Amino acid sequence: MGVTSRPVKQHLQDAFEIFRQELRFTEQKIRGFEEWQRVIVRVGINGSADPRMRLDTDESYRMSIQPKEGSGGIMIVDIAAKSFCGARHGLETLAQMIWLDPYAGSLLMMEAASVEDAPRFRYRGLMIDTSHNYFPVHELIRTIDAMATCKLNTFHWHATGAQGFSIMFGSVPQLAQYAGNEHAAMYTPEDVRTIARYARLRGIRVLLEVDIPAQIGHAWDWGPTIGLGELAHCMELEPWIAYCDEPPCGQLNPRNLHVYEILERLFLEIIQLTGVDDLFHIGGDGVIERCWAEVFNDTDPMEIWLEFTRKTLQSLEKANRKLPNLTLIWSSQLCERIKSDLKEYVHGIGLQARNVAWNENYISGLRTVLSNEDAWDLNNGMGAWYEDAQGAPYNSWQRIYEHRPWSRSTLGCLEGGEATVWSSTLGAGGLDARVWPRAAALAERLWADRPEGATRPVQARLDVHRTRLVTRHNIQAEPMWSMWCTQNTYTCR
Repeated sequence: MGVTSRPVKQHLQDAFEIFRQELRFTEQKIRGFEEWQRVIVRVGINGSADPRMRLDTDESYRMSIQPKEGSGGIMIVDIAAKSFCGARHGLETLAQMIWLDPYAGSLLMMEAASVEDAPRFRYRGLMIDTSHNYFPVHELIRTIDAMATCKLNTFHWHATGAQGFSIMFGSVPQLAQYAGNEHAAMYTPEDVRTIARYARLRGIRVLLEVDIPAQIGHAWDWGPTIGLGELAHCMELEPWIAYCDEPPCGQLNPRNLHVYEILERLFLEIIQLTGVDDLFHIGGDGVIERCWAEVFNDTDPMEIWLEFTRKTLQSLEKANRKLPNLTLIWSSQLCERIKSDLKEYVHGIGLQARNVAWNENYISGLRTVLSNEDAWDLNNGMGAWYEDAQGAPYNSWQRIYEHRPWSRSTLGCLEGGEATVWSSTLGAGGLDARVWPRAAALAERLWADRPEGATRPVQARLDVHRTRLVTRHNIQAEPMWSMWCTQNTYTCR
């Protein structure tokens, strides 16, 4: 084992133990008496001394499997990488080259292989929304396990919204107190640390988003009680559809300087809890200009929005002692004005684009993470709580896999992509089937980006991975096809 720092060594030792535990779990099903062969795994890291997943992390790795000469059957596995995350990816690939033969009841491994691998995009994410409904910590942990198997590297945690503030922050406890969530349906700071630490060992960063300035509900409705003035406007206005995307309405007061002092404390705690300081998300979803237009009737609400964004970035810069490499904001009508009015921040602002129409018209020249709803929203086809309709069409794994907007147009600086899971009609127990194996189709697209479409060989490959998720990680993933096809793959092809 060759490493670059003590933290990298410790992370690698822990990752190797995870690899061994996965094999032990598979070994429990062994019933055969085949001759065992010794396997020696050697890992070398020559590069980054930081074990965290960062935007500049080199995730590439090389791996070779070959028999040791004159050893009588000893196998040698060499993994070389330039970062802990790359080495971990190599171990993940190795684990997938060892499988259980259900007929012989023994573990099998490839006798020889040579792999040189690297991702197409450096941001490969999955967003889970916990603001509408609560998922137990063990379900989020299990989701991270599944993400690690397909080398997704960003767990985007959308933690707050109009109808819930799901995390208890010690720096601003009033936010959770006034949001109205049941205590049992909230995550503690220790929960966040545990999830972030668990993810880090699996090559995944936790991007924790507190959505502002809109979709704040009652969470900020406490300023006057402690002498801070109105922290929010348009609270619970009716009809709600005119003032917010979902009730109860509320939008931060951009003219109250206490708002930015609170944000600075909140941002600092998020960075400390997650250990992620080069990537941040400041929300920006569902801003309704009418609210600010009625409160500040002498000012263009777009100017107010720009003012709020600038001061929010200043608060983030103070909390982090510098601006992160990339600060994400949901795409909106603000996009064009960012390029002209926030020029000093353009190099570090990234847009998370939900609507495919934004791709060319608005995000040219801006760093971008694609989350196109018509392809990568895993809730499409499930309906909405306030509409008696199915809503947008279901995004099948085929549709997800074949969505490659970068192949036909220039999208500026494309950082990568992300699937989204909104929880307004999803609760505990339903997360696995909603996400998997469709998110694995996205993972392959963002990692390998092969030009092929959703062919039968791709389906068969994803089905093998789906079986791995079920048998090794207890993920309750939806079937790709019938059990008969899983057992007779080449017939179904």
